Amino acid sequence: MAVVVTGKNLKIEDVYRVAYESEKVELHPEALARIKASRAFIEKRIEAREIMYGVNTGIGEFSEVVLTDEQVGQFQKYLIYNHAAGIGTPVPIPEVRAAILSRVNVHANGCSGIRPEITETYVDMLNKGLTPVVCNKGSVGACGDLAPMSQIALLLMGEGEAFVGGERLSGAAAMKKAGIPVPGLKARDGLGAINGSNLITGMACLQIYEIERLLKQAEIAAAMTLEALMANMKPYDARLHKLRGFQGAVTSAENIKRVIEGSDLLGKVKVKVQDAYSMRSTPQVLGAARDQLRWTRSQLEIELNGVADNPLFLHDDGVVLTGANFQGSPISVPLDMLGAAVTMACVISERRLNRLLNPALSVGLPSFLTKGAGMFSGLMLSQYTADMMIVEQRILSMPASIQSIPAAADQEDFVSMGMNTALKTRQIIDNAYGVLGIEFIAASQALDFREFTPGKGTLAAKAAVRKVVQHLDVDRPLFPDHNAILETVKKRDILKAVEAEIGELKTY
Repeated sequence: MAVVVTGKNLKIEDVYRVAYESEKVELHPEALARIKASRAFIEKRIEAREIMYGVNTGIGEFSEVVLTDEQVGQFQKYLIYNHAAGIGTPVPIPEVRAAILSRVNVHANGCSGIRPEITETYVDMLNKGLTPVVCNKGSVGACGDLAPMSQIALLLMGEGEAFVGGERLSGAAAMKKAGIPVPGLKARDGLGAINGSNLITGMACLQIYEIERLLKQAEIAAAMTLEALMANMKPYDARLHKLRGFQGAVTSAENIKRVIEGSDLLGKVKVKVQDAYSMRSTPQVLGAARDQLRWTRSQLEIELNGVADNPLFLHDDGVVLTGANFQGSPISVPLDMLGAAVTMACVISERRLNRLLNPALSVGLPSFLTKGAGMFSGLMLSQYTADMMIVEQRILSMPASIQSIPAAADQEDFVSMGMNTALKTRQIIDNAYGVLGIEFIAASQALDFREFTPGKGTLAAKAAVRKVVQHLDVDRPLFPDHNAILETVKKRDILKAVEAEIGELKTY
């Protein structure tokens, strides 16, 4: 089913479907009518020679420079040229598609003053598989993602580069191959195409989608480790967490109990009276990450359906408002915190891993989960790998949203640095796949040494792990196992296997 863009009802799941699954996009007739009305409003004011920022003035430090009629016709082109100033490798295609969809939804609110041809061209790009080449660095996350969005806007003039049909082509060749007419730029079109934090928004939406599923896998890994360590399961009684009141902890506890359901650990195996924090605090820790995730999703969906542009043309009220709705702070702050929450989930994962490997803590498991300790080192070095990735995550968890550097002769003297947030959160997530993967390997290895019957979800997870990583009987190079399990966690194969066995785990 096509994603119908209205300006107000776009969800993170819609962004994912368009970005990764090439779902078709339709512009709602009412949204198109609003775009046309907004354009008619602005054209009357252009004819009346009313001074409007970014239409017949310069921008940034040059906002007080009024342009001549001849300059107005050329200004949008040079605006895009000047701002297409990024650097680095291309942004992945799904993330660019997410950014374009986000911008289309801004236009659909009918406050941007652009020609409808601009929005319709962006919709054509999504539907015909044309994706502009965009450098991954250059945005400071205020005045919008100007550098990357300008590389997208170059295609509106038949310039720049784009991926289409598996090829990287010049803008003109790509538009011709995709069968998309080049609309060109007229007054307001250029700034209206770029002035919002749309790439940050698109990237963040996709990251939220991933983290929602990543945390479920963190709970599955925790459940496997708890079984392997013969944990006391009383701390996972949902009633305990409901008494405190944090919904995230309730959800995590319920998910973990569901994975372990059917296990001999629940009543047939002698356990300690009380376990270490890394075991019994897992619902509180992962629950805190879930609560942060809920807030971040809420903020991003507000942004996704808001009007992040400047100036805004309120045709019904007959006014033009200038402001700073392009400022990325409302989304970079929650995304910064979400990245830190993912790091926290990985830190407690590694502490559980440590208890599996340390014979003084593992309740009878062999040292480093090998029967040949001394001759063999087992999974000793897997912990080193996890530790390295966690230190990188900790470094990346420093908020970017407090790192403003003034620019544009101090006209733009506070910026969100939200693109740094989106880029580093991406790396935090990628590392998390590896850290959780190593816990999956260790928990599966440890369960091989236990004689009781684990839970249904645990058995399903272990079977999924064993499809890519076999039991470590004698030492072998571990990097193939590590990379294989990282990809398995990233593809959510373990989650799919567990949910096929016990039903869908809760997200919130």
